[in-house]
Amino acid sequence: MATVRMDNVAIVVEDLDAAIAFFTELGLALDGRAEIEGAFADECTGLEGVRSEIAMMRTPDGSGRLELTAYDRPALIRSEPAAPNTLGFHRVMFEVEDLDDTLDRLGRLGGQLMGTVANYEDVYLLCYLRGPGGFVIGLAQRV
Repeated sequence: MATVRMDNVAIVVEDLDAAIAFFTELGLALDGRAEIEGAFADECTGLEGVRSEIAMMRTPDGSGRLELTAYDRPALIRSEPAAPNTLGFHRVMFEVEDLDDTLDRLGRLGGQLMGTVANYEDVYLLCYLRGPGGFVIGLAQRV
């Protein structure tokens, strides 16, 4: 049996509205919001008493979706922001048309460049950006 497709990538956020604004500014569209709770949520997450709100964001070309999840319960677990070499570290990479403009717009919404913009073999400009609440995204622009 082969995988049919990748459905979505999920990011746990503290402030759902701020995360929606951030990813909307990046060019994703809000597909919808929903409150999630009940036995099925407990079963699939392995947590008890889950109550959360999700927002499903769609990429401009329609090929990918990002699920933003804000937990009401159980309580959000806070940790120090992970470095890119942390085991299990994850980020989502987006290709953008104008990296400087994107960094400027996302910076106004709390985005912080983690290092510098790197040139990969004159093919891509690449960087990591920490968004509001600590999640990490990658940005790439074709040279």
